[in-house]
Amino acid sequence: MSDIAIAQAATLQPIAQLAEKRFAIPPEHLVPYGHFKAKLSLDYIRELEAREDGNLILVTAISPTPAGEGKTTTTVGLGDAMNRLGHQTIMCLREPSLGPCFGVKGGAAGGGYAQVVPMEDINLHFTGDFHAIGAAHNLLAAMIDNHINHGNALGIDPRLITFKRVVDMNDRALRQVVLGLGGTANGYVREGGFDITVASEVMAIFCLATSLEDLKQRLSRIVVGYTQGDRAPVTASDLKAHGAMAALLKDAISPNIVQTLENNLALVHGGPFANIAHGCNSVTATRTALKLADYVVTEAGFGADLGAEKFIDIKCRMTGLRPRAAVLVATARALKYHGGVSVDRLNEENIDALRAGCVNLERHLRNITEHYGLPCIVCINHFSNDTDDEVTVLQERAAALGAEAVVARHWADGGRGAEDLARAVLARIEANEDPHRYVYADELALWDKIRTVATTIYGASGISAPPKVRQEIETLGQRYPDFPVCIAKTQMSFSTDPSQRGAPEGHEVEISEVRVSAGAGFIVVLAGNMMTMPGLPRSPAAERIDVDSAGRITGLF
Repeated sequence: MSDIAIAQAATLQPIAQLAEKRFAIPPEHLVPYGHFKAKLSLDYIRELEAREDGNLILVTAISPTPAGEGKTTTTVGLGDAMNRLGHQTIMCLREPSLGPCFGVKGGAAGGGYAQVVPMEDINLHFTGDFHAIGAAHNLLAAMIDNHINHGNALGIDPRLITFKRVVDMNDRALRQVVLGLGGTANGYVREGGFDITVASEVMAIFCLATSLEDLKQRLSRIVVGYTQGDRAPVTASDLKAHGAMAALLKDAISPNIVQTLENNLALVHGGPFANIAHGCNSVTATRTALKLADYVVTEAGFGADLGAEKFIDIKCRMTGLRPRAAVLVATARALKYHGGVSVDRLNEENIDALRAGCVNLERHLRNITEHYGLPCIVCINHFSNDTDDEVTVLQERAAALGAEAVVARHWADGGRGAEDLARAVLARIEANEDPHRYVYADELALWDKIRTVATTIYGASGISAPPKVRQEIETLGQRYPDFPVCIAKTQMSFSTDPSQRGAPEGHEVEISEVRVSAGAGFIVVLAGNMMTMPGLPRSPAAERIDVDSAGRITGLF
């Protein structure tokens, strides 16, 4: 059965009844969106503040490949398994973007018998959070051009506007556009462009804000451009836009609560990509889950060089969250790909390629244990074509590095197939009392923060930038000295070249652009040919998605 067929065959429980039964959440504190999804009120979340936190578990992965690793599937399967073992556990996930749903992936709610449901709703419009984020972002963009059209009292230089518009779809034709064509009635002609919504600073703010007041304050600090002459930053507060933006987001900021196929609770809220943003679900959802449950399983996007690094160096640094252990998801198929095997040959046993591809697993594992300071269990996400010899090789390589590798079959068997993984993770949590570590110190210069991530995590020999970009880094580093760095880099490789598989070393990370996200509180650094507006592939998933006369959706995977 396909993922969507499994999801549509599931028996769901009314979410209000399930939340009350499992975690004693009063129904009056849930705002229902139909029978099976709801928002949790901020008033109730404030009532939880005095409770002790549960244990936070981070799920990350090796560098993604066309073969897939199953990070979200593992997060759901592990959470279901821990509930099966009698531990009160909640999963925290990001909301899927329509871009990859209609582009390459076709969905992002897990897979097989380890999914969050209702799968179609979560993958499509869900509770409207992304629409609200896009509307708030584009309201600010409209107010910039409106201000210039009505006299430009702030003296904004149209050539120095840095705030683009957004749309939650892959559309390469919108990367560079010309605005204001058609005469003076349409404002001033200038160059502009679009990012995908998940790359919006509003999305980052949404996921890092801890309250409505914090949300509004962060929105007010967004830098939209610079003035003529002295190049002073112009903010959303200067344009008096932040109040209306917060009003558009006042309902969206409440976490969404849904269930897994095994009727366990999951909070699905926010969704920045980890290759072009910080790749973590909302702080509000994570903190809420920690107050409700003994264990919280969350995922960070893409490989451990991107999502996990930003989870540690941005989300944990800003909030004081403390992960107790990490799970590194790997598949024999993906590691054979990193060892040089083409996608059409991945179902064939190839021990030599597997051994060669293990360098990718080893670097990620070393980064997690040595540089992030987290105890780590390797999850071998099992596929039906995996051979016993391939599994043995993976377990031996992990053991040689001091890690345990556990085979998990949650895709086929749900939580039952991940019980061994759950036991291994629980054992590592009990044995660990050490705090995690950050990759770089707050007081480092911005250039040195970037270089430290590149050399320590990516295995690079150093970083480079054109003189103009180097000067911008110097200026932003002086203006925002305490900000962490969010490196936007291809997820397909440790380098900036997506074709470089395995664990390349000695490469140079080329910085092409730098932006400040003053409201989110970090500096975005674009490395290599990184786009913040993806394009659709030759054969997008949208070609295979359909709906029948009864309203039944097909083609989402």
